[in-house]
Amino acid sequence: MPKFTYEKPYYTMHRFLKETFGQKVFKVSLNAGFSCPNKDGTKGVGGCIYCSLSGSGDFAGSVKENLQSQFDTIKTMMQKKWSQGKYIAYFQANTNTYADRAVLKTLYDEALGLDPNIVGLAIATRADCLDESIVDLLDTYHQKTYLQVELGLQSIHEKTAEKINRGHDLKTFDAAVRRLRNRGINVVVHIINGFPWESEDAMLKTVQHLNSLDIQGIKIHMLHVVKNTKLANLYHQEPFDLIDRDTYAKVVANQIEHLDPNIVIQRLTGDAKRSDLITPFWTLKKFVVINTIDKLLRERGSYQGIYFKR
Repeated sequence: MPKFTYEKPYYTMHRFLKETFGQKVFKVSLNAGFSCPNKDGTKGVGGCIYCSLSGSGDFAGSVKENLQSQFDTIKTMMQKKWSQGKYIAYFQANTNTYADRAVLKTLYDEALGLDPNIVGLAIATRADCLDESIVDLLDTYHQKTYLQVELGLQSIHEKTAEKINRGHDLKTFDAAVRRLRNRGINVVVHIINGFPWESEDAMLKTVQHLNSLDIQGIKIHMLHVVKNTKLANLYHQEPFDLIDRDTYAKVVANQIEHLDPNIVIQRLTGDAKRSDLITPFWTLKKFVVINTIDKLLRERGSYQGIYFKR
């Protein structure tokens, strides 16, 4: 069990990277031009309801630039704040195992060669795009570098999966995690809090389910409505209430208390570009949100895993 310090009462990504690599490590988000089976008609059209209808990669690099140019641009920006560090090449935009195996190998190899200080790969994908052949390929990278595969679950509840148009069920997700873990590949799971139809208890149950799956990391997001999404269209047609900052902090604090203390918390909240955000605007103050969560845990005298039961 990780020993928590006075700084943070939970296992942070910053601490994990420092322990693993001995120095500052940055993730550089790349856009390799992948599509998604939930966008191109294979599973659905338009993607999940919160995905951009323009197909952009959120904070990843520009698909108009090659990987080297994307990497160099982001590296230069980071070096203005931190002059020294290693890098993880992060395939972020869309579904980054959704291509022929040979294409994937070419892109992953290219990414590892972008800079001598790259120490690993992070690959964001879907649970239904990880057949044995793809996992075989991923395993070859797991054997030679740091590798984490990120999966978007969002919620364990099938009602939510249907409403957000996720395109696969929980059994598919669980099977994908087991397939990766059978090879020892690190798994990071994205979840979203704040769906209007989910109770606080329902959100907690999502984290409790993840405890049973032997995952290595979690990214916790708040549902926010951004322009040019199906969710935005639904919001304009019939506005719905989203939880406020203090309620979100309470939900996350509860989740942290029940989370396996060996799982690295890579993110406590999500943010969107101010120009794209419709609601809630409190998510823009990311550090205020994090400080509110930290303060609540300290007031409780609590920490990650205090209520965890294996």
